[in-house]
Amino acid sequence: MKGKFVKCSALITAAAVGSALCASLPMNSLAADANVLLASECEDLTLADGASVATDVYGTEYPGYTGDGFVWVPNSGTMSFTVDAPETGMYRLVSKCIMYLGEEGDIREGMVSVVRSDESTWSKTVKITHTDDWNDFSFGDIKLTEGENTITFGGGWGFCIYDSMTLTQTPPPDYSKATDTLIDPEATPEAQSLMKYLKSVYGSHIISGQQEIYGGGNDGNMELEFEWILEKTGKQPAIRGFDFMNYNPLYGWEDGTTERVIEWTNTRNGIATASWHINVPIDFENYTLGDAVDWKECTYKNYQSSNSTFNTANAIVEGTKEYEYFMAAIDDLAEQLLILQENNVPLLFRPLHEAQGNEGNYGDGTAWFWWGDRGPEVYKELWKLLYTTLTEKYGLHNLIWEFNSYNYANSPSWYPGDEYVDIVAYDKYNVENNRDDGLTSGPNVSAISAIYNYLVELTDGKKMVAMSENDTIPTIENLTVENAGWLYFCPWYGDHLMSERYQDPATLNDIYNSEYCITLDELPEDWKTGFLGSSTDTTTTGTTTTTTTGTDDTTGTDDTTDTTTATETETTSVTTTATTEGTDKTASETSETIETTVTTTVTTTSETTGSGETPKDVVYGDVNQDGDISLLDVVYMNKYIAKVLDLNDQQKANVDCYNDGIVNSSDVLALLKSIVRMIDTLPVTPEEA
Repeated sequence: MKGKFVKCSALITAAAVGSALCASLPMNSLAADANVLLASECEDLTLADGASVATDVYGTEYPGYTGDGFVWVPNSGTMSFTVDAPETGMYRLVSKCIMYLGEEGDIREGMVSVVRSDESTWSKTVKITHTDDWNDFSFGDIKLTEGENTITFGGGWGFCIYDSMTLTQTPPPDYSKATDTLIDPEATPEAQSLMKYLKSVYGSHIISGQQEIYGGGNDGNMELEFEWILEKTGKQPAIRGFDFMNYNPLYGWEDGTTERVIEWTNTRNGIATASWHINVPIDFENYTLGDAVDWKECTYKNYQSSNSTFNTANAIVEGTKEYEYFMAAIDDLAEQLLILQENNVPLLFRPLHEAQGNEGNYGDGTAWFWWGDRGPEVYKELWKLLYTTLTEKYGLHNLIWEFNSYNYANSPSWYPGDEYVDIVAYDKYNVENNRDDGLTSGPNVSAISAIYNYLVELTDGKKMVAMSENDTIPTIENLTVENAGWLYFCPWYGDHLMSERYQDPATLNDIYNSEYCITLDELPEDWKTGFLGSSTDTTTTGTTTTTTTGTDDTTGTDDTTDTTTATETETTSVTTTATTEGTDKTASETSETIETTVTTTVTTTSETTGSGETPKDVVYGDVNQDGDISLLDVVYMNKYIAKVLDLNDQQKANVDCYNDGIVNSSDVLALLKSIVRMIDTLPVTPEEA
């Protein structure tokens, strides 16, 4: 879909959810919370395929359940229910349950599936870990379409007992919680400015990216993918992906990567990101440090699939040959990164990526690469060793450290820690599986918001979350409807970008030319230096007071209107970034930017018209009364709904875009539809909606 979209964190009212209750379930199953669609004892759901109500399992009791008992699912049994979703969006299914077999760390599989109101279907397998007591297990975030949806869960290779279930609307992420402060206290000014720029657009836009081929592929044409994007969209990506694989102690050769990074950043004003497919000799046991090895006798795969004798567990132990080899590899890498630092080039650095692979907890070949093939504890120490060596030994401070995570039940065990990670990333390859886009064939344009939300929660929202690799780029519609605020996307090279199996050129053109997506020509010219004086961190200490007076766009501009001043003081962590039409999509680039607050005491002062005055001619959607209807009005509307901004009588009249006398998410949706030209006029009446 063409046009301009904006993300909206609208509040859901009790009235909107009240119509979504399932008539087939007893009223005492329903929760009073306005954000809850359904809360039920599992024994009150529809049971099938061997699921049964019980109070013990083979004589073993599990006290602490509520209601008449729990549902025992020995294997394939299922529970299902139907709800009427008030709007298309994401909903979270959580069950109080116990996976009672085995010991700590043991895992069984469950299933969740949905038949939506638009007749599309979706399902996924979830991993349920062993617990001794009742716990709230999340089946994740599920996309439902407006109207009746039937959800089924349980089953799989289960052997679980389920006590109760809740289905709630997934809360929009609080993007303000993400830090813009780098973990390296000696970070270069360029790295600091880049990090702050990224935070300034996080959650309100997505930055376009593209991975280049490495090692002289495409017959040496490193621009092939970028020329293809230009041909299809008239644009270029703002971020370019590189790889330092060919700088290594074995077959290492100069492939021009470092020079291309410098040219991309300093000449073309683009942002650079890089991975590091570092190789080891397959026959490491008989390898002599310093020897050259043909690339065909090297690998970056795990030892199980490559038959490598390189023991990753030794790479973190001083005095071992593996440790010495890893240090030599770091030395080759550092030589190139120092050249970047000398040229004032900051880098989104994503080393040791995809370590967990397909769960990869057990040293059984499920990790993709050698750096993950000995499990999470070794991997985390390897990451920390790389960080301390590059920053302390080589004095490299131009790096923004990006950690590649997954969304398995055991993924948190791989996280190196907040003090070693700047950005959390995910590599999306799902064109043929986990479809959640309502389509049955073609590229999978899902925004995978369930995974995005998982990764946000991994760090309690403290780290920005990026789509560091991907096949299909999600559509604008899915990104916005699902509240999936990925920092950037970056398709892999070759067919992952240029084959119609992965990308529809028309959809690619839509996102590249949308207001939501930032392209190379829309990056601020001073992104390497211009953001040092600003911060949107919510983790600052001390007390900061920010005052917005009644002379700016938060009030009417009619000088003849009697005004009174209302002052409200509250503690808030709301962060809002917005720009007006015709400007770059950057908070610092526009005078229309709404102030960003930190988690401190904030005093907001605004002028309002005298109570009871009749508004002038209503201009629906022009909330800030600047004579234009734009994304900025959406920001004002959301802040008013969230009670962090007051409006005058004229503005309150302009807000009622749904024309029902109530200001809520329906007004936000109507305004968004007007901005993206889905509707021609405002207001939208309830009869027309």
